[in-house]
Amino acid sequence: MTPGSDPIRITRGQGGQVEVDGTLDSFAADILRRAGFLFQPSLRGHWVRLPFDMGHDWENEAASWAADMLTAARYPVHLAPDLRPQNPGHNPPSGPARAPAMTAQAPPARRSPRR
Repeated sequence: MTPGSDPIRITRGQGGQVEVDGTLDSFAADILRRAGFLFQPSLRGHWVRLPFDMGHDWENEAASWAADMLTAARYPVHLAPDLRPQNPGHNPPSGPARAPAMTAQAPPARRSPRR
């Protein structure tokens, strides 16, 4: 990318999906793939988007992370304001939450056989 070129735009589309628009070279595409974006063929080249129905918090975190990585690589980036995380500095757990520990209970009493 050359200085002064059009920014890479990360926005939420009309259908609620998070998508990327702009000219991408192979390094920018690799950064977006690392952040979880998918590249799907379309009539205009590729449709770059996050997976559907992952929840707004996850989408906001992934979009912000992608924007931070692209900015660190000196790409001009525009991140839509509605994609910024709700709690800056709060990193949600990356894995599934643990189920609460089961408390020990006595086994059920056995019934005596009928005769």
